[in-house]
Amino acid sequence: MQRDCQGNALAAENPATLRAVNDFIEGFLAYETRAENVVAAADADGECCIASAYAGILWMLLEAAEGAQRAAKYLAAAERTAARAAPREQWTTALLRAWIEGDVPGAARMCGRIATEFPRDLVAVKLEQYFEFNRGNAPGMLRAALKVLDRNDEIAYAHGMAAFAYEQCHRLEEAEREAEHALALRAKEPWAQHALAHVMLTRGRIDQGARFLETASCAWTGLNSFMLTHLWWHLALFNLSQGRGARVLEIYDRHCWGVAKHYSQDQIGAVSLLARMELAGIDVAGRWEELARHLAARAHDTLQPFLTLQYLYGLARAGRAEAGALLAAVRRAAEAGPAHAREVWHEVALPACEGLVAYARRDYQTAWRKLTHAQPRLIETGGSHAQRDLFEQILLDIAIKSGRDIAAQRMAELRRQTDCEGVPVNAALAGIYARLGLPTLARDAEARATTTRIRHAD
Repeated sequence: MQRDCQGNALAAENPATLRAVNDFIEGFLAYETRAENVVAAADADGECCIASAYAGILWMLLEAAEGAQRAAKYLAAAERTAARAAPREQWTTALLRAWIEGDVPGAARMCGRIATEFPRDLVAVKLEQYFEFNRGNAPGMLRAALKVLDRNDEIAYAHGMAAFAYEQCHRLEEAEREAEHALALRAKEPWAQHALAHVMLTRGRIDQGARFLETASCAWTGLNSFMLTHLWWHLALFNLSQGRGARVLEIYDRHCWGVAKHYSQDQIGAVSLLARMELAGIDVAGRWEELARHLAARAHDTLQPFLTLQYLYGLARAGRAEAGALLAAVRRAAEAGPAHAREVWHEVALPACEGLVAYARRDYQTAWRKLTHAQPRLIETGGSHAQRDLFEQILLDIAIKSGRDIAAQRMAELRRQTDCEGVPVNAALAGIYARLGLPTLARDAEARATTTRIRHAD
């Protein structure tokens, strides 16, 4: 038996296969493209169970129907060799089977079993966090990380995973501590940088967050498209608050859209950023139409509610006919989707999708009714606080455009508690207070927005 880079036993006789397995482990944890090397290794060496299982897992992370089809080949190879592999390899193969078959809770449980017995298997921990994240279970994410943290204290990635889980649980002090510790162990730890950006955004440390990510960006090399575009997306959020519209458009065009236009996470990041730019009053020109040409392939995609919400809004905003097809697919998922997710589709995702389509069509009364129904439970669709904030911003815009200024005032002032000097929120408040007959407060809000624009003029 050989051992991988984390000390776990595996049946790999070929040195090249072992190197590729280690590339997958380290690349997966570091969000680096070298993780993809395991696919070629599995093709070349069909006798290594864990290489085949990892190749299948990589295809499942494509987050598309094609992923399961591609992964099936590697599951078959892993199962064929599992009898002579180590127990951890056998369990990883079982994890892959559960995932391909749509048993996401079973796949998550198998991750937990692996991590309990083999706490140095951080791939299993990372996957467990992934599954829990996609169903809004932040405490589950944190439990997965903390269970193995002591056994991986010297590994930056373990602390980065703990940092993000703490942040999603609103434990910001612990999140910042773990992120800083991870970066002290490894300066190029993108998930820790990401967690720290979340903390700074949540605490309203906008200028500090922008400086931090601008400085860190010089080391964003070798990253996969999700991590690269998502870090730039976070920087764009800070720049939006600063009123730097031209800079945000530049980030979208150069860094957020165009790396992997077929990939789920790149697509939803682009949808989210375009929507936020429009909410901030930025003219995005023909970018919706160009993006929607790539979203059209998602016309029946209901793999994950959080992804579908954004595919649908992008299609509806661009006026594409595929929006109707995708909404019909959501209705089918709400009635006959997987048992473990049917309630979320029916009670949360469906009304949210209907509200987003209504909003794109400027039917603000329907949009308000549907989205206010879904909003308290949107966490169950997945995504992070920062990502789901898009829907809060849309709801605020609906309140304004439907004449609900009393509700809009409350929503906007709550936003300002964590973005005191932000340009979009203060610009919105200026209009709200003017309509409410509070001119002094309107002038104060406009002054804050103007001061921030001047301070960050490009």
